[in-house]
Amino acid sequence: MKVLFASAEVAPFSKAGGLADVAGSLPKYIEKDAEVAIFTPFHGLIDANKYGIKELENSEMWLTFGGVGHKFRLFMCKLPDTNINVFFVHNDWYFTCFKEVYPKWLDTRYEHERYIAFSLATLEYAKLLNFRADVIHSNDWHTAMIPVYLHSNYRYDEFWKNTKNVFEIHNLAYQGVWFEDVLDFANMRKDIVYNEWGVEHYGKVNWMKGAINYSDKVIAVSPKYSQEILTGEYGEGMDYTLRMNQHKVIGILNGIDYDVFNPKTDKNIVKNYDIKTLKNKEENKKKLCEKFSLEYNPERPLYAMVSRLVPQKGIDLIRGAENELKGLNADFVFLGSGDKDYENLLIWLSNNSSNIRAFVGYDAKLANLIYAGSDFYLMPSAFEPCGLSQLIAMRYGSLPVVRATGGLEDTVVGYPLSDSTGFKFWGYDSWSMMQAVKCSTDVYKDKYTFNAMRKSAMEADFSWEKSSKVYLDLYTSLSK
Repeated sequence: MKVLFASAEVAPFSKAGGLADVAGSLPKYIEKDAEVAIFTPFHGLIDANKYGIKELENSEMWLTFGGVGHKFRLFMCKLPDTNINVFFVHNDWYFTCFKEVYPKWLDTRYEHERYIAFSLATLEYAKLLNFRADVIHSNDWHTAMIPVYLHSNYRYDEFWKNTKNVFEIHNLAYQGVWFEDVLDFANMRKDIVYNEWGVEHYGKVNWMKGAINYSDKVIAVSPKYSQEILTGEYGEGMDYTLRMNQHKVIGILNGIDYDVFNPKTDKNIVKNYDIKTLKNKEENKKKLCEKFSLEYNPERPLYAMVSRLVPQKGIDLIRGAENELKGLNADFVFLGSGDKDYENLLIWLSNNSSNIRAFVGYDAKLANLIYAGSDFYLMPSAFEPCGLSQLIAMRYGSLPVVRATGGLEDTVVGYPLSDSTGFKFWGYDSWSMMQAVKCSTDVYKDKYTFNAMRKSAMEADFSWEKSSKVYLDLYTSLSK
C-alpha cells in the first residue's frame, strides 16, 4: 500500500504549529506497513545542508497558472531515522523567497496561489515519480485543493483512478476562502466544482468545503472535536456540510513522538529526569526562574503557557484575570507570538508585575525548558481540535490546567479522580479559569497528591503507537 502525505509544514524541516509534528511523526509509525512519501513546500527557512536535501535530476517542471508559466524543481531527503522519502516542491516565486512557513501580511489571493501551485505540482511530481498512491492524505486548507483537483482535472486520469482521498482537519477555523476567480487561476472547470456540493460556500470558493465533499474520509484530530464540529457553536459555518458528510467523519486522537519529547533524554533541558528521578525536575525550574528573572521558591507553583497568541487560545481570559494572577502566590511564564494586541498584553504584564514574565517570539529549546521547569501548564482554549502542548506537558510532569473542549477533554483526566492528570474547567470565562488555577495551587501544597498526579500524567500513553493503527486500518479499508 502506498500513501502520499501532503502538508504545508513537516517537522523537523519546517514548523509553525502542531501540523508539522503530526506530519513528521505519524509517517514513522506506518512506515513498516505502507510505503509513504511526504510532499511539502521548500520554504526558505529549510536548511538544506543540515538535512542533506538534494535536487533530483531532471526535476525541472513548468506549470501554467493564470496564463503565467512557473518553474518548479523537486528536492528530496529522508525523514530522520527512517527510510521515508520527503519531497520538497521548490518554487522561487511562492516559497523559497520567505523565511517563514506562513509569512505575515501576505495578500490573501497570493496565499491561495501558493498552495494551489503546491497542490498541483505535488500531483504532477507524483506522476513523474510513478508514485501511484492508494491513498492521498491531505491536511488542512493548504492541501484541500488536492481532492478537488482529483475530482475535476484528474477525474478521467488513469494514473489516479484507484486513488482514495483522506482529508484531515487540524483546525476548522482556517478554511481557505476566496473569490471564484481563483478557480480560473487554478485551471479548474467551474461547471464541475463551483456548486453547493463542491467548493461554493456563500458565494465564494471554500477549499476546505471542497475537500470535505470530495474526500472518501474526513478525519478530525480528536474524537470530541469530531462531534463538536457538527454543531453550530464549533462548526465555523461548515457544520451543515459536515453533517451532510457525517457518514465519513471520524475522530482520531493525535499523538506525540516520545523519542523527541522525552525528559529523560532531552538535550534542551538542564537536568534530565523520569518518574523515578522526579526531584531532578526542580533543577529545570531553578533555571527557568533564572532565565525569566523570577525568584525561585519551591513553595510557589510555577505556571507556564507556550502558545500562538490568537483568540482561540483563550488569551482574553488571561486579560480578564490579570489582577488576580498578579496577586496570586504563584509565578507565570508565557512564550508565544501572534496578534499584536496579545503580545502587548503579555509585555505589559511582564513589565508591571513581580510574578509574570513573557518572551514574545518562539524558541524551541526554551519551550522544552518551560515544559520541564513548570509545575502546571495553562491552556484556557476557546476551542482546541486536539492540542499537543498538554500532551507534551504531561510527559514532562507539568500538570495541565485546561478548558474541557475538543482534545483537551479527551486527553486530560480532571482532578479529583484517582487517576487525575490535570485540572479542568468548562465555562469560557476568567472566573472559571481562576477557580481551576486556585484549585491547582491548593493541590500543589499537598505534595503527596501533587506528585501522584505528576506520575499519572507522565505514565499516560499518548504515543503514535495506538493512533497509527487506526490510521492504518482506515487506509487499508479504503484501498481495498
